[in-house]
Amino acid sequence: MDSKLTKAIMLLFLVASPWLMVQAWVLVAAQDETINTMETCPDVSSNCAHLGGEATYRMEAKPTVLERSIERIVSNLSEYITDCDCNILEEKQSESEYFVHFVEHTPFWQFPDDVLITIEKIDETSARIELHSESRLGIGDMGVNPERLERIYSEISG
Repeated sequence: MDSKLTKAIMLLFLVASPWLMVQAWVLVAAQDETINTMETCPDVSSNCAHLGGEATYRMEAKPTVLERSIERIVSNLSEYITDCDCNILEEKQSESEYFVHFVEHTPFWQFPDDVLITIEKIDETSARIELHSESRLGIGDMGVNPERLERIYSEISG
């Protein structure tokens, strides 16, 4: 093998090794676990965001009662989940309520974040939502979870 090619491969591996090490850590330390009820953020969390219910955290106050049918909100949310290539771990639906737990990965580092959403039917033309996003690893999220909930809120309310 050519000496220059060997050096190039070694340099590429050296540059990529931090990313590969993080991927191995994520694979071992952040296994999927199903969550089947809405959670809240710990009091001083820097890796969690929540909108709705009695526990809005790290989010600007927004209306959580939407003048849209539960079917339309669920449809828009399903599009978001599909577009982001998220993995659904839990999904429950009745005539009056919808709950989903899915995993969305951060770009580049691929950290898994758990996203929980509850949609409760009020009547035929309105529903109440509650959104939660939390990183599985680390003590901070660099604003990823609040930004994600903003995107989801825009998708399901607009």
